[in-house]
Amino acid sequence: MPIVIPPTLISELVRSGVIQESDVQELKDSATQSKKDFGQILIERAILGDKDLLELKSKLYRLPVLDLEKTELDKTALTEISEDVVNFYKIVPFSKEGNVLRVGIINPEDIDALEALKFIAADKGMALEKYLIGYRDFEVILKNYKTLSGEVGKALEALNEELEKKETVTAKAIEEITAEGAVTKIVASILKYAVESRASDIHIEPFDENIRVRFRVDGLLITFLTLPKNVHLSIVARIKILSVLKIDETRLPQDGRFSTVFNKNRYDFRVSILPTKNGEKIVMRILDPLAENINLAQLGLEGRALEVLQKAIARPFGSILMTGPTGSGKSTTLAGILRQLNKDGVNIITLEDPIEYFIEGINQSQIHEEIGYTFASGLRYILRQDPDIIMVGEIRDRETAALATQAALTGHLVLSTLHTNDALAVIPRLMDMSVEKYLIPPTLNVAAAQRLLRRLCPECKIKTRANSGEEKIINDAIMGMPVEYRKDLVSETGYTIYKPNLKQPCKVCSGKAFKGRVGIFEMLEMTDQLEKIILGEISEAALRKEAERQGMTTMFQDGIQKVLNGTISLEELLEVAQANESA
Repeated sequence: MPIVIPPTLISELVRSGVIQESDVQELKDSATQSKKDFGQILIERAILGDKDLLELKSKLYRLPVLDLEKTELDKTALTEISEDVVNFYKIVPFSKEGNVLRVGIINPEDIDALEALKFIAADKGMALEKYLIGYRDFEVILKNYKTLSGEVGKALEALNEELEKKETVTAKAIEEITAEGAVTKIVASILKYAVESRASDIHIEPFDENIRVRFRVDGLLITFLTLPKNVHLSIVARIKILSVLKIDETRLPQDGRFSTVFNKNRYDFRVSILPTKNGEKIVMRILDPLAENINLAQLGLEGRALEVLQKAIARPFGSILMTGPTGSGKSTTLAGILRQLNKDGVNIITLEDPIEYFIEGINQSQIHEEIGYTFASGLRYILRQDPDIIMVGEIRDRETAALATQAALTGHLVLSTLHTNDALAVIPRLMDMSVEKYLIPPTLNVAAAQRLLRRLCPECKIKTRANSGEEKIINDAIMGMPVEYRKDLVSETGYTIYKPNLKQPCKVCSGKAFKGRVGIFEMLEMTDQLEKIILGEISEAALRKEAERQGMTTMFQDGIQKVLNGTISLEELLEVAQANESA
């Protein structure tokens, strides 16, 4: 389609002094030659930002602006307009309510696009509501929703036909429908696009009138699909069948897992089903098929933190305890350690609830508390299996803590997790769980803590100079670091940092400005000085002073280093780790 030049917008830009009359023709030629919208040229040349351009258009054309961050997209609305038309005319439907279709449009001066919309609305007997949409939001919708909605839309039609044929919706009828291709295609499409979107979790949530499907991408939950409520039972039944769960059990929570293959890679899905007032809610954790390729440095471990951890891994006995909240990446870090330790000459046994990463060559055992197979009882059993290295998914109670401590004391290397705020809190937590003071120094090699932050997209991140407030935060963090860090990081001329690009779409990150996640870490090492503190009058002040003497960098300080090397943004670090640092 030829590029449509917007004369009314250009006149307003000239009148308001944003561009000069003498520059208009050159900007028009640039848009035509590059086959880009006129507004895109303005943004690329930093003449106007995407937000400023949208505000100007809104006043000029008297149309509301679609804010994607504040809008819950109804992806089934995309089935009302074909993908070809969406791409050709740069119009995209984002919501359907009754007979009203809401559509985002890039260029309101594109007469052909407006005529196409009128024809579509008349043909479907629908009313239109037009909104202005920014270039970034338009690309994000196309990338993340269009194909999924198209595939699911076709499958929904077939599934609805099957449901209409059934006079009563019984458990048997649902099981018969689940064997048909329609619901299979819907579930397969959801799984496929979750994997392609690099999602870590899939949430299928029933409400009064519809089902919401959300993906967690780089730590954030994003609505990807809205489905009609009448397909809920079929989708739940299909996932239960895949996970070998009880189809007719709807009153109790159930857990399961299944595997499938996309693009020659096997993906494992850990399934949790929870009864709610509107029906059963499903959460599926997508487990990384490349767990055996996990590299500690790639997870974000570097400098002293990596050195301390490697030294602890090399010891033949003792314990390494990782701490952090749920979703902070502890299991992934432990999987990385296990991969490094996984050699022919050692017997590695794990106790997990659930098993998140399948690693070839390691004996992994699933806890089943409902039948009495707990971490504590399992630990007793596996100690009879002649293990060299033991991984216990979590130390939750006194009995497990005592058994893990004894195992570390008797020649085994023990890996496990605790729930505390930081590395310093590991020692008081063990004492709270009745581990004797004198047993902690000979059994604890390293107490570690971590958090996960979103990585800035390497392709579109924006380089900038830190302002005075940002500079103070950075300087304060650096001055609290060991001397060897201070001399390399401190700058009297200011700091270069990077920010997320939220104005222009990027193919690498699909317009999200972030791609993947990275850990920030702190490692407290067992030393003679730390042993004296533990066996004497232990206090947080004494532990913190010893951590400083060791040269430990806190998670926040580790994050500041990643800010300065352009891995993460300062805003992201302050949001995730500042509360912990101030505590």
